[in-house]
Amino acid sequence: MTNISKETVLKVANLAKLDVSSEEAVAFASQLGNIIEMVEKLDQLDTANVEPTSHAIEVSNVLREDVSHPGLKREKVLRNAPETQDGMFKVPTILED
Repeated sequence: MTNISKETVLKVANLAKLDVSSEEAVAFASQLGNIIEMVEKLDQLDTANVEPTSHAIEVSNVLREDVSHPGLKREKVLRNAPETQDGMFKVPTILED
């Protein structure tokens, strides 16, 4: 079994700005270890003759063709804006520490 320490979980949680309790970190460490173990088992499979994009069923693109259309005039777009400045939307400044 791959060992993930509680400290590693807490460090990653801190980097991701997640609030993780000590008890949760212990549980997550075990769960992450199990996930890594499963990925390591999958890594042992022989995939030499498998195409990277092969599927069990035929896959086709069901989206419509991408066609460009003329956009709206700037004046019409900005007409309903709460505030504009120099022909652009004016939005509040957001600064974080």
